[in-house]
Amino acid sequence: MAGWASVGTRRRIAAPVVAALALVAGGAQGRGSPPRLIDQQACSGLSGFTCSLLVVPLDHGGRRPGALRLRVAAADNADAPRGVLLFLAGGPGQPSVPSLARIASALAGVRSDYRLVVYDERGTGAGALECSALQGAMGSSDLHAPSPAAVRACARAIGPARAFYGTDDDVADMEVLREALGADRWALDGVSYGTFVAERYALAHPGRVGKLVLDSVVPHDAGYYLLPIELRAAARVLRLACAGGGCSSDPAADLAAVVRRYHDGPALLDALTLISIVDPTFRQPLDVPDALRRARRGDPAPLEQLLLTTRGWEAAPAGGLSQGLHASALCADWRFPWGDSDTPVAGRAAKLARAVAKLAPPEIWPFDRATALQTGLSAQCLPWPPSQPTPLADGRLPAVPTLLLAGGRDLSTPLEWARREAELAPSARLLVVKGAGHDVQIRAPSDVGRNALGAFLKG
Repeated sequence: MAGWASVGTRRRIAAPVVAALALVAGGAQGRGSPPRLIDQQACSGLSGFTCSLLVVPLDHGGRRPGALRLRVAAADNADAPRGVLLFLAGGPGQPSVPSLARIASALAGVRSDYRLVVYDERGTGAGALECSALQGAMGSSDLHAPSPAAVRACARAIGPARAFYGTDDDVADMEVLREALGADRWALDGVSYGTFVAERYALAHPGRVGKLVLDSVVPHDAGYYLLPIELRAAARVLRLACAGGGCSSDPAADLAAVVRRYHDGPALLDALTLISIVDPTFRQPLDVPDALRRARRGDPAPLEQLLLTTRGWEAAPAGGLSQGLHASALCADWRFPWGDSDTPVAGRAAKLARAVAKLAPPEIWPFDRATALQTGLSAQCLPWPPSQPTPLADGRLPAVPTLLLAGGRDLSTPLEWARREAELAPSARLLVVKGAGHDVQIRAPSDVGRNALGAFLKG
């Protein structure tokens, strides 16, 4: 597993921002001007916030002309005593500004201390990368496998600009935003993929980060090695759902038997991951442990209904989660068994198959090798054309005060991922919220995580 990452062309995580801004073609800022927010107006539907635009170069390295306009929403308390708190959404592909009300509500306890800021990362929201076939196939899912034709059509539609939608480009955008806000340092609060962005920013600019909140953690060296960890986590999570009683059999053993019998591991992984976000009790809309037990005994109808229902939940337009951006970022960020994103397409599938064949069954139980081979993570990136990879980030996080939040029943970013990252964060505390799934601070019914976040940010 450790040998999966190959060496390719590397880009700097953050190019000099002010010099790059001078190269923006058609931007609202003058040549050499410091970054600033433009077109400011009150945010619709939420008082106390001003919405604006931030102009950033498409290519922070200055080789390709063009500019992007990113939507920003900032609280009006610019003189907040503890400075700026930037919230980073997940995906990759989700915008933040449309969820401002929910974010502001979840962070109500610290809004008098911090100036809360959110923004739509490049390729999301109103500026979403549109790929109709890929969007229709995947919706909001990471794991539902699209056709190679849909992936290739998306890459053609975006064109060579897809090279400028990796996380290193987000990090460079954040530096422009920090300067535009006039913040010397700020606190970062990332959820899911937002944790990866926050981690990578902290690695690039450790002196600019006062505090770091990582909720539903993606490790900063994320790659395909995380998938077997996720597969194994399903047994732990399902057994937790049965820990209070009400299950007449072992749901993990039932899942393993169902995967062997019906060969539906990829669909089940996708459904269980989504349910861990929407309903971590695993009892709605159908009782998951019961459906697995009945399918193992020869009655697959309840499980088939569950799979249909969860697929319906995943329908989403590009403005809600852009799969064009998802592919552009994920394929550049992650290392796969074939190497990184500049590896030629020919030969990738064979390298993936060889790596999966080496997985011992206990490494991925209760799933099987076919599940590890056929998930959307690899299906999106196998046919994705070569492009410059996001630079590797090995080693430990900087010694920035860090709070990691993990839902005990999260399968999207399982607890095991958070524990791995906590070991690489020298100034970290990990809080596991029992009974919670993905996105602790916004979705968890318990206030345990939100209270801990408030105490950490105000401490």
